[in-house]
Amino acid sequence: MLETRQLHPTLAREVVGLSLWDRLDDATVAELRALYAQYGVLVFRRQALSEIELAAFCGLFGPLERTVRSDWASPATPEVTVLSNLKDGLGRAIGGLGDGELQWHSDQSYMLNPATGAALYALELPPEGGETFWVDLRAAYAGLPRQLRARIAGKRGIFDYTKRLAGYGRAADQQISEETKRLTPPVTHALVRAHPETGDRSLYLDSTTTIGIDYMDTASGLAVLDEVYESATSDEYVYAHQWQIGDLVMWDNGFTMHRRTPFDPGARRLMKRMTMTLDRYRHVMPDGRLAQSEVGMPI
Repeated sequence: MLETRQLHPTLAREVVGLSLWDRLDDATVAELRALYAQYGVLVFRRQALSEIELAAFCGLFGPLERTVRSDWASPATPEVTVLSNLKDGLGRAIGGLGDGELQWHSDQSYMLNPATGAALYALELPPEGGETFWVDLRAAYAGLPRQLRARIAGKRGIFDYTKRLAGYGRAADQQISEETKRLTPPVTHALVRAHPETGDRSLYLDSTTTIGIDYMDTASGLAVLDEVYESATSDEYVYAHQWQIGDLVMWDNGFTMHRRTPFDPGARRLMKRMTMTLDRYRHVMPDGRLAQSEVGMPI
């Protein structure tokens, strides 16, 4: 049995004393997969991983995916996304999402079939700021006022990547290729999903990409979403992570959102990020559809 430590009443668990560069036996991998499916956020401290070792460990939880932002990919290991505010010798940005604040979001929510598994590995950190917060959207759904829960039953949110791009702080992060635009048209996802094993319901949200609710006028849809976000991001549902160098944090975007606080742009921050396609029989899977230019679809 792995040694674990509870970090939040419903959401996060630290796995203690495991060296992720070692080969893990089948029983340990099975236990980690079960913990991941149950808690949604797993924390591993004091890791020293090469990109190959990082990719090998994350690949135990599902096929690895390469980011649509190829300009952020590691040149050595393209499955690794580099998040940093560093620059090379010619003054060009190394990676993306340098130092600004990131609002509550779920990775790849703007995709038809989001890869909901994710991991972030800390290599360089600023002396303060840059904390990451995760919110449990299972607990948030259970805590929604009954009338609000009824208003979103059966509804689909409209998710558009162009809204997120506009919120990025650096101009370089806002620029995407024509190919990336083609791969990220507006899509819809059900706002409430059931877990495939337990049947427990959870919200599926992203404040940085939602632009309305399918078949509702724009103003009404946004008003409902504002109410949902206000209720769902209450402190009781949130785990706050204070990063240390060598931390690896895995999370499930199927029933969480996360956000990052800003930090001094003059301080160095370097993180390596992985994306995994999780097992749809053990994890909540969003069900994307292309958004249509019809009534209530402000695209």
